[in-house]
Amino acid sequence: MQTETDVLDVLIVGAGLSGIGAAHVLQRRCPGKSYLILEARAAIGGTWDLFRYPGVRSDSDMHTLGYSFKPWTNPKAIADGPAILDYIRETAHEGGITQHIRFGHKVVSAAWSSQEACWTVEAEQADGGLGVTLKARFLYACSGYYNYEEAHRPTFAGEADFQGRIVQPQFWPEGLNYDNQRVVVLGSGATAVTLVPALAKAAAHVTMLQRSPSFIVSQPSADKIANWLHRHLPNSLAHRLTRWKNVLVQIGLYTLARRRPAQAKRQLVGLAKRQLGPDYDVNTHFTPRYNPWDQRVCLVPDGDLFRALRKGQAEVVTDEIDHFTPTGLRLKSGRELPADLVVLATGLKIKILGGITLTIDGQPRHPADTISYRGMMLSDVPNLIMAFGYTNASWTLKVDLTANYFCRLLRYMDRRHLAIAVPHGGDNLHPQPLLDFTSGYVQRATAELPKQGSRRPWFVHQNYLKDLLNIRYTRINDGTLQLGPAGVMPGAPQPAGRELATSAS
Repeated sequence: MQTETDVLDVLIVGAGLSGIGAAHVLQRRCPGKSYLILEARAAIGGTWDLFRYPGVRSDSDMHTLGYSFKPWTNPKAIADGPAILDYIRETAHEGGITQHIRFGHKVVSAAWSSQEACWTVEAEQADGGLGVTLKARFLYACSGYYNYEEAHRPTFAGEADFQGRIVQPQFWPEGLNYDNQRVVVLGSGATAVTLVPALAKAAAHVTMLQRSPSFIVSQPSADKIANWLHRHLPNSLAHRLTRWKNVLVQIGLYTLARRRPAQAKRQLVGLAKRQLGPDYDVNTHFTPRYNPWDQRVCLVPDGDLFRALRKGQAEVVTDEIDHFTPTGLRLKSGRELPADLVVLATGLKIKILGGITLTIDGQPRHPADTISYRGMMLSDVPNLIMAFGYTNASWTLKVDLTANYFCRLLRYMDRRHLAIAVPHGGDNLHPQPLLDFTSGYVQRATAELPKQGSRRPWFVHQNYLKDLLNIRYTRINDGTLQLGPAGVMPGAPQPAGRELATSAS
């Protein structure tokens, strides 16, 4: 293990959308801070470099999924994966961020010392070289919340008998040929509804096999208002206006859906019926058992999924698998689906903090035993920031607020010569799940995720406007975030005669 003695101000984990954004904000607002980004993979982009399956795209508009500081000028607001990847790489290049990235470095553990007021971080190198040990005053986790090495992979009876091929979207084989083949996509979530119309362009036929339906809504891939604004106004102004327009629309639709779920459900199912025609069985295939936003609503740009169904290039089957056969799938209803290729779009597997093992002053600390503070720090875990976006809106909206709050915290601590910041005092909070979702990937990982509390600042709003007020304009020294100098954990019992530095905001 190679040890580097210089202590960084900030160590960012992950060079994806969140990590590049965090670095950009840090450079702009705290230009004197030293930082490094450790990226486990060999390239910038995170999710958008990993996912290479046909049709991969955003399921949020890029005016809100993109950065607040870098206008999205592509005419398509619902963008494909390569366009998003180019945008992230361009941001890193323009900001001089790339030179701060070490690729092929996977962070495996981080040990906090209150005496030194820093993290000792160990990373493994992908090429099998010597591991690296670094020290940093703040650890900034921008690695997302799911497992890059493993997706959810159910197994089925008879798989060994199947003569075709089974693939997972997360690990799509390069150059996989499915021309004129019969393809079955298992799943009904965002990945499945993306894959089906893309595969239908070349396959003989595509079947989306789902155990139960999801809410699916069509949205134009181009935002006409945004494009008009960009033609007539400076890009920065057009970007701000479009971003706020889309934020308010997102919040309005979500709020309506949660307050009037029966009405929202009728409207969403009605939209699908209008796309598919009066003779289509939307009650079976497009009417979920749950209410809107109990799980994420799937978006299809320009109605591409519905168009493939209307043309007969694809179909939706709502049933369950009994077993694989040599030539396809036998369903519990008795029907057999012929298949040459089966795609398991069966969900993600969550891995919080990228699977980093944490210890605090020699004691192990598991994220599942913590409560989230403002959706960006963890109870009794010092000097750790977590980029964790929204589930009901664009991920980057919350990540951007987090990056700016972090810089405000750094500047506050510098002015007062403080070294440690730790959320403390989360007693009697009635802990509840961090993500209020019934989606399978969330339910499977409940025991691995941090909790949220029943009141501020431990409650996660999932609302950009509320977070804008409660994060951007809140006091740093709010009575919950404990601040102090190096040597002793704020909020912990102190040696006799020692007092923590305190100050009012």
